[in-house]
Amino acid sequence: MTKRDYYEILGVGRDATEKEIKRAYRRLAKKYHPDVCKEPNAEEKFKEISEAYEVLVDPNKRANYDRFGHAGTESIFGKGGFSWSDFTHFSDIDDLFGRDFFGRDIFDVFFKGFRETTRAGPVKGNDLRYDLYISLEEAASGLKTEIQIPRTEKCSDCNGTGARAGTSPKTCPVCNGTGQEKRERRTPFGQFVSITTCSRCHGEGKIIEQPCPTCNGTGRIRHTRRISVKIPAGVDTGSRLRISGEGDSGIGGGPSGDLYIVIHVNPHEFFKREGDDIFCEVPITFTQAALGDEIEVPTLKGKARLKIPPGTQTGTIFRLRGEGIPHLKGRGKGDQNVRVRVVTPKKLSRREKELFEELAKIEGKGSGLKGFIGRMMNDVKETFT
Repeated sequence: MTKRDYYEILGVGRDATEKEIKRAYRRLAKKYHPDVCKEPNAEEKFKEISEAYEVLVDPNKRANYDRFGHAGTESIFGKGGFSWSDFTHFSDIDDLFGRDFFGRDIFDVFFKGFRETTRAGPVKGNDLRYDLYISLEEAASGLKTEIQIPRTEKCSDCNGTGARAGTSPKTCPVCNGTGQEKRERRTPFGQFVSITTCSRCHGEGKIIEQPCPTCNGTGRIRHTRRISVKIPAGVDTGSRLRISGEGDSGIGGGPSGDLYIVIHVNPHEFFKREGDDIFCEVPITFTQAALGDEIEVPTLKGKARLKIPPGTQTGTIFRLRGEGIPHLKGRGKGDQNVRVRVVTPKKLSRREKELFEELAKIEGKGSGLKGFIGRMMNDVKETFT
């Protein structure tokens, strides 16, 4: 059978650069790869493309081909021609069939995921999460508390080996302690050797003939541990505290995982928090707003005195400096903002009603709201006359 010209197969000129040859090969290999192309001759087409690339990408092989044609390749592939086992440029394979090309690992493409990873050596234990709910006052002052954490710990009866006391795990006879098995597999492209997790010890490298009755051979048991934790002042919902080594115990002598405490600050019935500042609203009477007064307002630490100046309007906000939440990172505290709300009485005594009626008469004579509107209208008239 007459072979096609290698340059023609890849669709490049005889003066093509190595970069152009690789680019052409990527395009054609992607098009005719048996896992992608469903045409009946896709496999032969792909082998033809690969053979052309194997020769033209190598400067020495290419020079030999340019000089002697296909006859010059017999010394490379033998008289039987090209076989996939001759394709030894594995760095090129990874480059051409890496994740940038098909989006998959090269061994996933050719071996259907035949390459496996093993759990070799010590493995760190899992990290754990604990959600802690605290009050706003506790967030402002900080606190020390004890929590109970269900976690996996090393079995004390077997010291984590998983073997009954007085015995020890044995080296796996199948993998000789490596945790891996080598297997040969024949494919249309040749013979390959793959490495898989040992089917006997499941990657452990050891087998347990007499399991520990306490942990059933796992080397770990479930246990609830009491842990004392210190929550700093200034935390907010979403704050996380890491306690190193308080997670699940490791496997095979690996270190324990970490414990993450996630803070949730419960809503307060009186205060509202915004950052490190807190806000609240307090009611005052008409007379307090008009004449001024000194009132007592709640704070996170107790109570504080707040001076209300005469003529205070509803919605006025007063600031109590340093009465907010401590800064979690840094010095100082936020402020407490007090919004006053002037309350209209729903019921009046006879005397209160008389006084308000008297006030209404005074307002009608030039003071109060009616008097103010009257004076304003007079000013407007004077402006335009």
